[in-house]
Amino acid sequence: MRPIRPVSRTGRSLMAVTVTAAAWAVTAMGLAASPATAAPTTTTAPRPGDTCTAADLGTRHPYIKTTEVSPTITHFKGWYVTEGTTGNHTVTTSTQTTISVSVGLNNNIEGSFAAETLGKAGVSVGLNVKVEYSSTSSESNSVAWNFNQPGYYGVYKGTKKVTGTYGSLNCNRVQQGDGSWALKWIEGPDGGNFTTYTTLEEGAVRCQDQVPADSIMAKAQTLLDCGSAAAKAEHPAGAVAPTAQQKRDRLVQRPAPTSGTYTEPSKATGRSARAALDCQASVYKIAVPGKPLSWGAPVLADDGVRLRPSTIFSAHLDNWRLCNVTERNGVFEASLWNWGNGGCATIAGQNPAAERAVLMTAPCAEDDLQRFYIYRDVPGSSKIGVQNKYTGSMMGHDRYADGEFIRQYSSGRQDGTGTYTLIGV
Repeated sequence: MRPIRPVSRTGRSLMAVTVTAAAWAVTAMGLAASPATAAPTTTTAPRPGDTCTAADLGTRHPYIKTTEVSPTITHFKGWYVTEGTTGNHTVTTSTQTTISVSVGLNNNIEGSFAAETLGKAGVSVGLNVKVEYSSTSSESNSVAWNFNQPGYYGVYKGTKKVTGTYGSLNCNRVQQGDGSWALKWIEGPDGGNFTTYTTLEEGAVRCQDQVPADSIMAKAQTLLDCGSAAAKAEHPAGAVAPTAQQKRDRLVQRPAPTSGTYTEPSKATGRSARAALDCQASVYKIAVPGKPLSWGAPVLADDGVRLRPSTIFSAHLDNWRLCNVTERNGVFEASLWNWGNGGCATIAGQNPAAERAVLMTAPCAEDDLQRFYIYRDVPGSSKIGVQNKYTGSMMGHDRYADGEFIRQYSSGRQDGTGTYTLIGV
């Protein structure tokens, strides 16, 4: 599923600031956050309402909202065994259903968030499931079986398909009942669907066999269409043509495409497109806490946002405005417009869910790739975490160095390097 768009607006409450009033303005607009020192990130999987620290502002974790387990036949063949033909046979089956492992936008399970999601899904249903990308279509479709009695068999391979929905836990400030503020793991605005499956099993089953209900074997038995004339008829030994039921089930069980969508950005220039944005007057640097490097937009279109020092030669490439700001449950959503090059921060659309994709700028457009959630520490500190709305990934950097790219990480940077400060200028 796509992230839910917040509906309330902050209006004009984010006011212009001067250098001397910067700290006050950041607090007043609600984008300030907590104490400068942060404890190490916990290694225990968080739950909604658990306490988090400022270092967690740039991270996220999945939690499982719903699950469904359904026995599914991936390969099948009707096979008739006559007197004198019992014994070992190798049966080449036909593909019945293809199951691909996927989480959210795509099925390339390359990020830690996707693997953690699948692992938690398996735990929630008590099954060992695939936690990396795979597809049942790549499995061999030959089944070797010892048929010790004559009869009409369904030779199959099958699995337990596990599907469901997940949510995202993000660290954000929460106001307590006594009016004080604390950092808690809250349900973030993003979430999605997942699909995975257990190890394939294979076998053969007849209509008269007694099998457990809701088992893979029972699912294969239904494909035999035992009440049909084709199932009751005598056949030569060997393969039997698919019944009408088998043909229908093959069509019904074909998976729908799961790829995400991407809207081509507007071709207008950054400066002309900015006129369509409702940008706040305040200007900010997005900096590494306690250090001089901050986000610097590129001059060249094919370059990315990098950590840069702020100097008189920065040409406002280190200055950002928040545009079209909305708020939902204490989480701000905004477009990040750069004063220096006139573009908006974005993740490139060719493969938007790619782990470690570089943050770039592009002509501003109505595009969720250009929208970001901002998670804040408690009032009194300017620490924030930044998350792309479309991909759900958190912004961070691999190492602290001049020229280092700002990238997206599906679970964020667990060492705290995804926590930044929003400094009014």
